[in-house]
Amino acid sequence: MSGQSSLPLGFAEALDLPLSVDLRTAARAFGICPATAYKLIRLGAFPCPVLRVGGRYRIPTAYLLRALGIEERPVYAVPLADDAAPAVQPDDIHAHASEVLA
Repeated sequence: MSGQSSLPLGFAEALDLPLSVDLRTAARAFGICPATAYKLIRLGAFPCPVLRVGGRYRIPTAYLLRALGIEERPVYAVPLADDAAPAVQPDDIHAHASEVLA
């Protein structure tokens, strides 16, 4: 294992996490090294609840996001970065409405 830690989690990356994450991912989210995360767990001072599953730690993503101050995940009907999706024009809406009425 190298002495360098990976970059902290970005906001978009945090919103794409699964239902629970490993301790390394949670440490990245808080911007701390895994060794510090283990120490905080031993001291009972980790910033959110931690589950012990077998010999591993799992952190529920909902608690992790709440500890980071993210109370709700944004919900979008279409991906915001999807430039391939055609934009609906106001004329298109009127055309469809008149077809339904006919």
